Order: sequence, then structure tokens, then C-alpha cells
Amino acid sequence: MGQWIQWLIDNWLNVTIPVIAFLATYVVSLWMRRVAYRAFDRWTERLRWEGSKVVVAATRSPFLHSFLLLGAYIAIQVSSLSPEGKILGGRIVASLFILLLGWVAISVSEKLIKLYMSRIEAPQPPTTLAVNVVRITIIVLGVLILLDIWGAPTTPIILVLAAVVFIAGLALRDVIPNLLSGAQVALGEQIKVGDFIKLESGESGHVTAINWRNTQIKTLEGNLVLIPNIQLVRTTVTNFGHPVKKATYPFRFYTRLHLKELTGIKASNLRELVDILKGVPDSVVYYHTHHFLEEHHYLTPEPANDFALWVSDALGDEVLGERLASVDAFDFPTVGALKMWLVEVIEDYLAKNPDGKKAPEGQEFHFIRSRGVILSTPYTAHDLREFVEVLKKVTVDIIYFHMFESRLRLQKGTNDFSIWIKDCLGEDKLADKIARLDPYCYSLDSLRSTIIQLIEERM
Repeated sequence: MGQWIQWLIDNWLNVTIPVIAFLATYVVSLWMRRVAYRAFDRWTERLRWEGSKVVVAATRSPFLHSFLLLGAYIAIQVSSLSPEGKILGGRIVASLFILLLGWVAISVSEKLIKLYMSRIEAPQPPTTLAVNVVRITIIVLGVLILLDIWGAPTTPIILVLAAVVFIAGLALRDVIPNLLSGAQVALGEQIKVGDFIKLESGESGHVTAINWRNTQIKTLEGNLVLIPNIQLVRTTVTNFGHPVKKATYPFRFYTRLHLKELTGIKASNLRELVDILKGVPDSVVYYHTHHFLEEHHYLTPEPANDFALWVSDALGDEVLGERLASVDAFDFPTVGALKMWLVEVIEDYLAKNPDGKKAPEGQEFHFIRSRGVILSTPYTAHDLREFVEVLKKVTVDIIYFHMFESRLRLQKGTNDFSIWIKDCLGEDKLADKIARLDPYCYSLDSLRSTIIQLIEERM
């Protein structure tokens, strides 16, 4: 015991200086940690970075430990140890610092990866893969640095690692770009679940999911389309955002097939025509007044009905033919009302002109019945934006069914579009504007364009 006391008395200066250096470093580390974390808190509060808590929790204690290692290194360098002892002590401290730094880097990176992978709804295997890749990378770098500190050769190891990385890059050449693009899409928050997007290539629909490899959208036809994230990043995407107003009930688009059926009934003069007309079903009147609209939908205004053409051509009565051709079907709420008007016009003419002409043989008026089959289409709309996008792509047969059939044959009094826009969206003014359109004054294509224009002006 006395020998130790004597040694301390003889070497007190050699002991005191390293101890003071170590303690001074420790005191400075406490002050610097307090200042550094206050500044970090102010910076993260301003940016509202959600990863700040992860960084603080993982680095608070290691920050102090790293300064303790720094103090030990300074103490060794100012001590009275031999040069070989100082080198050995420095290598030991540096190795401990690399181990500490690697442990902190692994801890922080793992937590941040799990945090951001959860935001893009990445499944467990890719998340685990990313964590393992980062962990192995940090460990390998740490080992290389440690080998370099202790003077061991690192060139062969670097060559082997380069070969491994090259092979892994080839194997994952399709996965990695999509993963990075998925992170870019999710973290950029320019496209979110629920948005309605349209790609430059033509695909459009609501975003239903964004994961690590692709983005899933639901088209207006109800189909699910998977778009690789790399394609989403490289192409032009129009994001219409969330719908302003959701309909209480979606609009489903229907079409109708029409079959012509000969009734076997024919008329050779006006009296026979009007007597038969009184008893035929509405489907006969509908066919003879509307089939031109479907067969020649590009004509405007609408062509004359069959009754007017027969009276003018077969009977040669231009006056009555012009009168029958002047009928505006838009003025009648039902086909029955239109039939009564035709009957009244012809009977009024016969009352003034009882000696009606007879059609030449072979030119009698043959009554034809229209039989229709209503077919459902895959198109539905939940808001005005979807509604417009569907209108742009459907056939004119669908436009015809909802604008003409619903009003006259189904006796709804107005078109299906106006009913849905008013009842399910509460857009009364827009519904009235569409209801006031006289569809007989447009070709079906121009009618479609007019409806789209009215809706887009409202949106």
C-alpha cells in the first residue's frame, strides 16, 4: 500500500492531467448534449418531422458515451504511456467508438424504415428485407473500418463485396426502382388513397392502395388496375383530388338493344292509318317516330317520322305530311300522348278532306313494333367527375337510352341524368339545365358534348 502511495506522490502530475482531461471532456459533453438537443428540437418542431422522436430516443445516451470515449482517447494521448501503448490504447478506443456508432446507425435506420414503410402500407417481407439490407451494409462498413484501424488488408474483402452487390443489383433490378418510386409517391403525398387520377397513357380511376411496388386504382368500369410505381413517377399524371360531393346512390349506365318486329298490319289510306293507329301499342308508335334517331344519330335536327314520310311520299299529301313532320316529341311526356296527337291531327284533316287518297300497290304503310332489351354496362359514377369521364367514353346508344327512352317509353317525365343529379347530388340547377335541353335538336354526339360542357362548367 505504501508503495502505491509513494508512486502517486512521485507521478501525481502524470495521473492528474489525464484525469482532468477526461473529466473536462465529460463536463463539456453534458453541456453540448443539452445545447444540441435543444437546437434539434426547435428544428424538428419547425419542420414537424415525425422521425425526430426516433432519433432522440436512439442517440441520447450514445451521444454521452461517445464523448466519454473521446475523453478516454485524449487522456491516453496526454498520459505518460509509451508510444506503442498510446497507439494500442487509441486503437481500442477507436474500435469501441465504431461499434457504438454502428449500433446507433442500425437502431435509427431500422426504426425509420419501419416508420415510413408503414406509411406506404408495405407488406412485412419487403420491410424485413429493407431492414436487413441496411443492417448488413452498416455491419460490413463497420468491419472494414475496424480492419483498417488494426492494419489488416481490406482490398480482397472489398472486391468480394463489390461482386455480391453487383449480383444482388441484377437480381433486384426491377424491385428496387419500384420500391424507391413507391417511397417517392407516398412521402411526396401528391397522390393519396381516394384521389381520382388520370395517366397520360389513358388509365383513370380512384386510387385504392399505394404499396411498395405498385399503385392500385379502381376504374370507372369497376376493374382494379395495378400500375408499377416506376411508371407512375415517369409519366404525366393528372390528379383531380377527392370528389367535391359524393352521390347518395351511384349512377349505373344502361343501354338497350332494339329488335324490329313486323306486326302484319298495314294501311293503304289515311282512314285505315288512323283507325289502326288508335289500337296499336305504344311500342309501334315509338318505333315509327324514333328509329331514325338511332339509325342516323349524326343528323340534326331530327329526321321526319315514318307517318309524315309515308303521307308525303306514298299519298302525295305534302300539307298533312308537313304537319305531321312538325311534331316536337319533346313536348309530350309519354308515347301515349304523342299517339293521341297524331290521331287528332289525322282525324282533323280527314274531317276537312274526307276523300283520302290511296297508296299505290306495294307502298302501303306497314306497322312495325319495337322490342327492346335493357342491358347493364360496367360503368358506374359516384360523383360528377366520374360521371363526366364515363360520358366521354360510352357509346351514343347509352346516351340515347338515358335521354330518350327513360322520358317517353319509361314515362319518367325527364331524362335519367337529371333525375340522378337532382335526387342523389342535390344539384337542382344543373339538373334543370340538362332537363331543359331538347334532345331532338341535337345529334347524339353534340348532345353528349353539351351535357359534358354543362357539368364541367358546374365543377
